[in-house]
Amino acid sequence: MFFAKKLKNMKQLPTLFLLFSLAGALALCNCQGSMGKKQQAQQIKAAPVVEGFVVKPKAIRQIVTVSGTLKPFEETVLMPEVAGRVVELNLPEGKSVKQGTLLVKLFDGDLQASLQKSEAQLLLAQQTEKRQAELIKISGISQSDYDQAVLLVHSINADIEIIKAQIRKTLVLAPFDGVIGLRAISMGAEVSPGMALADIRAVHQLKLDFSVPEKYGMAIKSGLGVLFSVQGSDEKNEAVVIASERGIDAATRNLKVRAVVKHANESLIPGAFATVDLELGVHESALMVPTQTIIPQENAKQVIVSKNGKAVFVTIETGVRQATDIEVVKGLSASDTVVTTGILFIKPGMDLKFSKVTQ
Repeated sequence: MFFAKKLKNMKQLPTLFLLFSLAGALALCNCQGSMGKKQQAQQIKAAPVVEGFVVKPKAIRQIVTVSGTLKPFEETVLMPEVAGRVVELNLPEGKSVKQGTLLVKLFDGDLQASLQKSEAQLLLAQQTEKRQAELIKISGISQSDYDQAVLLVHSINADIEIIKAQIRKTLVLAPFDGVIGLRAISMGAEVSPGMALADIRAVHQLKLDFSVPEKYGMAIKSGLGVLFSVQGSDEKNEAVVIASERGIDAATRNLKVRAVVKHANESLIPGAFATVDLELGVHESALMVPTQTIIPQENAKQVIVSKNGKAVFVTIETGVRQATDIEVVKGLSASDTVVTTGILFIKPGMDLKFSKVTQ
């Protein structure tokens, strides 16, 4: 009996051992979990090491850089007013022509014949009017007959003017001094009204068209000087503002501006993209911050400011942008310290520790 009881106790040993092992494992897990939570809490409470920048007022040249396009001072597409066959062609591609130069002439033989006929009729009507003018002095004819003769002279003169106007429509003249582009017709071609024959551009002087944000609209005045450069050249060229639209574009919120290039040269080609620099004056006490401090939001911009050693997110308004800095016109004060590094890992209210602060 004693042996049987002892055997029964020995059978229960593995079960007891398993229970003690599970209890120990749970205790160890709880201990490790508590330690992990403490470590996480300590990491959260640890102040991130960042770099900062102290905001100070300084004088800056207010230069706004925008995009523009070079355009010829005058430009148009040469088109005939009437249909006809080209009998004379003077469209020297890439060459200069003077205002009034005959560029294209259409067939006008039928109109010339009508003109000759009307001129002959006019001569006869004038002779008849002269004879009747002598007769009316001696009451040889009635006043009504004489008036009919005078009316016929005026009517034929009007017909002649109409035919001459039609003949002039067969001529395409240079509307201004300019350079002819690539022609689209050849001698003998049949043309119709509105058909493009060639382009003509006045390139001795160029215009520069560009747009500026509406907040700079009040600074744009006639006579304002601007500098611009074109792609492929670092040379700075000068232009002078001559006019601007009297309204803001509702779609882009920009103001369209036009300037005239001072010294046009062969490197400036109409249609070229231009980078325009407008100097709007000198701001003596601008607050500038590095561009990497800006946190773009959906409808605003923010920076992180250190106040009493804690991170505070401040909404700002910006002004003039330079190569590495941007002006803050609202939201910051002089002597504020803004965070320049580690911005993505900072949350509002976090403790901050600066490894470097740029004055």
